[in-house]
Amino acid sequence: MANIIVAFSKPADARSIKSILTKNGFQVVAVCNSGAQTLAQAEDLNSGIVVCGYRLTDMLFAELHEYLPAEFSMLMVSSPSRWMARMPENMICLPTPLKVHDLVDTLETMSEAQAYRRKSRRRQPRQRNEEERVLIAQAKNLLMERNGMTEEEAHRYLQKCSMDSGTNMLETAQMVMSLMNNVSTEKGGRLA
Repeated sequence: MANIIVAFSKPADARSIKSILTKNGFQVVAVCNSGAQTLAQAEDLNSGIVVCGYRLTDMLFAELHEYLPAEFSMLMVSSPSRWMARMPENMICLPTPLKVHDLVDTLETMSEAQAYRRKSRRRQPRQRNEEERVLIAQAKNLLMERNGMTEEEAHRYLQKCSMDSGTNMLETAQMVMSLMNNVSTEKGGRLA
């Protein structure tokens, strides 16, 4: 379930929304009255959803939306006349007067979408920086040189060692480099 921050300029409105959400099983991690408070809370979390009104004590919803971390979604509750022409693309708005089932259904959908995005990001391989790519290439070259492996065999060897040891490819390359350099200085031997 997503972390939810409730942000309304009127404390009574914020408490009311929090109460509705907690009764429906949502995890409300903070209740705020200003954009600054909301942003500070968001910085402490990896991701979540901000449920807010049109105006907070120090900023409008559009400013808050602009400064929120990318991993956050926003649900704004307000009169449609205030947001019809100014709604950012990746934001959802609910009209007032607010219907509880609309709020709950919308937040469930937003939470599921966030969970799906997190899973998708985890499935994508992490992009290595240049330094990491160079180190892995050096480990492969060392394996090819000293053990007569092809580039593909060296790559598969690193992958298998990585899986067997429960380390990532970079750590495995570092271990191979360290082992092979120690072996060559001590005995001039082979690793395989």
